[in-house]
Amino acid sequence: MAESSEKLYPNCNSSVWLRSCDVEVTEPLHGKITGKMPTWLRGSLLRNGPGSLKVGSMRFEHLFDSSALVHRFSILDGAVTYQCRFVRTNTFKTNRAANRIVVTEFGTKAVPDPCHTIFDRVASIFKPAELSDNTMISLYPFGDEIYSFTEGPFIHRIDPKTLDTLERKDMMKCVAVVNHTSHPHVMPNGDVINVGMSIVKGRLRHVVVKFPYTEKGDMFERAHIIGSMKPRWAMHPAYMHTFGVTENYFVILEQPLTVSICGVLRNQLANKPMISSLQWFPEHETNIVLISKKTGKEFKRFRTETMFFLHIINAFEQDGRLIVDLCSYKDAKALDAMYVKAIETMQSNAEYAEWFRGRPKRLEVSLAAPALSKVTPRLLANLGCETPRIHYDLYNGRPYRYFYAISSDVDAENPGAIIKVDTSSGETWSWCETDCYPSEPVFIPEPDSRQEDGGVLLSALLWGSRECSMGLLVLDARTMKEIARVDFETPSPAPKCLHGWFLPEKA
Repeated sequence: MAESSEKLYPNCNSSVWLRSCDVEVTEPLHGKITGKMPTWLRGSLLRNGPGSLKVGSMRFEHLFDSSALVHRFSILDGAVTYQCRFVRTNTFKTNRAANRIVVTEFGTKAVPDPCHTIFDRVASIFKPAELSDNTMISLYPFGDEIYSFTEGPFIHRIDPKTLDTLERKDMMKCVAVVNHTSHPHVMPNGDVINVGMSIVKGRLRHVVVKFPYTEKGDMFERAHIIGSMKPRWAMHPAYMHTFGVTENYFVILEQPLTVSICGVLRNQLANKPMISSLQWFPEHETNIVLISKKTGKEFKRFRTETMFFLHIINAFEQDGRLIVDLCSYKDAKALDAMYVKAIETMQSNAEYAEWFRGRPKRLEVSLAAPALSKVTPRLLANLGCETPRIHYDLYNGRPYRYFYAISSDVDAENPGAIIKVDTSSGETWSWCETDCYPSEPVFIPEPDSRQEDGGVLLSALLWGSRECSMGLLVLDARTMKEIARVDFETPSPAPKCLHGWFLPEKA
């Protein structure tokens, strides 16, 4: 029997996640353009994600541990160039200097350091600088600066032109949060809002932090807490990757995947990875918590079914009701699916597709409903859905109609599809190409367009059979038809990226 017929998911080439970049692209690499780039499209698409699973002869065990690699697609006057650089985190530099993994990561245990004793590990509990600062999830602007994010307390400022790592910020020192979500919200006035955990009056609380926009000066120096709530379980706060913002509320979903505080301390002493501190409680429901923007206090909470999620698509208020759209899973197996061994053996794992069976769902409830009212999710589309994006500038936190995402169904005929969903009608569109794996589709509005979907989608492309190739796809967001693409032949492979941000070129 041929090898291909033995694969459970023959259309899915998981190698795009397992590649490692061996050679950075420091000088802009010119690409070959097919089609016609919109003349109004000028700026840089910056992307972040895993870069290398290798350190010397060792290999990271989880995708979230891979060394952060930032990409840049520069679009200017019809020409497009590509660059990529590793984020020079302390973890990256320490591991490279030792030529082995010496900093414990989210899912990988570091090799024992003979120079470190148990007393050093005890001391490290009180020294966040000893923790990994591998910011490989996302990128967000703070004023005219751009920072790479993960869920730890560190972020790194990246030069948007050269991709040099310029500076590291410690949120423990800035605003006393021990962690935060990977997806802050950039408000229309330039303020940045994020949710994290902090010790407030001796107790652990989820806090909302505001970084006020300023044209001159440091946004981090002016950061302060504007809201907080008590975790449902004091020693088991919920794991949070994203949150929502509406007109009057900050929306926090307390899912039953929690961070065991005792587990974190034990694992720190035993040099065990963070993921072993996460605990899933399938017998408990998910809570929808509203923190009032006016008072900074918990306004009300509702209940919904047990679910796991990473990404909220959008949240808003309409006619006295709260609406929250998100990519929902029945449990947290998606995190297990991102172990390197799980990815390598997925073709013989009959349960793997179900681990990643994410679906876009809507939670809708009257704001006047009694506290702890039960909310029944409604399916928005029967399609795999991850890394969702909307017309963010105009519709974040407001009633909207369209979102865009990539497929999460590894058993689909085209597992690398980009999807568009009409949340009003349920109509769906998709773009796909055999053996092609697009990343998160980023919506860029067309100047002066009055249509919500009037613009283009930008997505970085990889191919299963072409390791040293990178592409940039441009789709018409209205029709999901290809307008143009740019192909680059790179000196080294690079794995699939996760999240990014578009910086328009200033006039």
